Amino acid sequence: MIRSLVQRNALVRKTGAFCCLRWWGGLVGSRVSWSAAWALSLALIAGAWFFAGCSPSERADLVLHNGPEPETIDPQILTGQADGRIASALFEGLTRFNPTNGTAMPGLASHWDISADGLTYTFFLRSDARWSTGEPIEAEEVVWSWRRAVTPATAADYASQFFCVRNGRPIVNGELRDTSRLGAEALDAHTVRVYLENPTPYFLELAASRVFFPIPRRAVERLGDQWIRAEPLPCSGPYRLLGWRVNDRFRLARNPHYWDAAQVTAERIDILSGDNPSTALNLFLKGEVDLISDRKIIPGELGPELAQRPDFHRFDYLGQDFIRFNTTRKPFHDARVRRAVAMSLDRSRITARITRMGERPSAAVTPAGAGGYQPPPGVPWDPVSARRLLAEAGYPEGRGFPVVEYTFNVGSRIYEQTGVEIQAMLREHLGIRVELRPLEWKTYLAEMSALNYDFIRGSWVGDYDDPMTFLDCFLSDSGNNRTGWKEVRYDRLLQAAAAEVDPQRRLGILREAETLLVTEAVPVTGLYSHVGLYAADPQKIGGIWPNRMDEHPFFSMRRIRP
Repeated sequence: MIRSLVQRNALVRKTGAFCCLRWWGGLVGSRVSWSAAWALSLALIAGAWFFAGCSPSERADLVLHNGPEPETIDPQILTGQADGRIASALFEGLTRFNPTNGTAMPGLASHWDISADGLTYTFFLRSDARWSTGEPIEAEEVVWSWRRAVTPATAADYASQFFCVRNGRPIVNGELRDTSRLGAEALDAHTVRVYLENPTPYFLELAASRVFFPIPRRAVERLGDQWIRAEPLPCSGPYRLLGWRVNDRFRLARNPHYWDAAQVTAERIDILSGDNPSTALNLFLKGEVDLISDRKIIPGELGPELAQRPDFHRFDYLGQDFIRFNTTRKPFHDARVRRAVAMSLDRSRITARITRMGERPSAAVTPAGAGGYQPPPGVPWDPVSARRLLAEAGYPEGRGFPVVEYTFNVGSRIYEQTGVEIQAMLREHLGIRVELRPLEWKTYLAEMSALNYDFIRGSWVGDYDDPMTFLDCFLSDSGNNRTGWKEVRYDRLLQAAAAEVDPQRRLGILREAETLLVTEAVPVTGLYSHVGLYAADPQKIGGIWPNRMDEHPFFSMRRIRP
């Protein structure tokens, strides 16, 4: 089957001009004129910027397929996993993720001290921490970057990760305008002190997450939202940017000013973009791609067969697929309707018929085992009770229920097939009609953020090994909520968990909060916990390890020479 797939699908070779209408400014959310967009597009078509000094046909030391075209590589405003992988190659936090197990290890900071009460962290920056342009990275720039991230005008969806930092929440919510009151200060050029609201056992992992990355202040002050168009782009990570061709690839070169440059062995990396799983698989099997880093761009129907190969690697990780309901729009403004839909979903049908990789059906939003936590079961599969709830909401046997749309992103047949299965189950058990609404990745993200949907596919991959990384998405003031649901009781439970010093009591409070989320109010309902799958030949590529965080940083990857 794999051989016939390779023979049947021609390789996609993208040559020639950049796409004129999907230009740089659009990728970073900049607000500029169409005349400027057209002028920039013409410059890109002329080849004045991309791949300076080298031919696109030259093979890089490592070629990776990364999935959908990134929306942006600004680490403070990106949301997609594909975007984050590239940003993590170009930029680094005070800590970084250990490639073997996904825990925090020293990054731009060589070491740190933690106060006895767990409320104060003092990070010591490396004396040789530099931007790729040669300028030093200093403590004041770290603090300035964090203040930018929490400024409401930045519109960082992940700004809620700063809620654990003193005054982070009121600043993000616009209640406190003075960002200098954020609990972070530069003691000197190489020392950053951070003050937390409550002990946060996962703060070192937070410091490794993208929204905490320092960004180059001078470039931002000069170019504003378009700072990632700076030439050269000042980078703090193991690689620097040589070029970006939209819907084709990023080309990266080893950053000679990176503090750990001696351990970075690949001189040049090409990171391909594309939504077509068959194309990605073809490129890998032909040897033109060394690594497929995302399960979603491996053909779902071939997953079980591919997982038996020695160059495909399956592993459990902290990821969950779920459904978001738009609680601001009828009929999903009614919790009874949301619960009825959730109780009509036989999740085992999805994992048995569609995903087929050992995913665990789950109506929760937190995977089992995150930080030693066991989530509540959520609503059970119970079509009889579901019909009763729907009748109580005014729609007996589905009569009078409006036609609703299930929105999902294209790029994986798994998502389309899951939508078809959900459509069939709701027709079968509730008598309601669902239309499928597939959207390209960037449109899908925009529509979800704008609450322009009825119910929509959602997913989350943990930023750290703790249930809070999943549960704080649904706080009333979280930019990642994207359901319109606001519940004071839920917010207070998460605040109480953050203040609880006893680990077991803390997990109990979090379980109470998730019970409210997925059993009572149900603005979201889980489908299944993820199983990871990446493709890499261990005889050719080293420095990649399966881990629960699904973190595979480029700095550790290397080609094994024969």
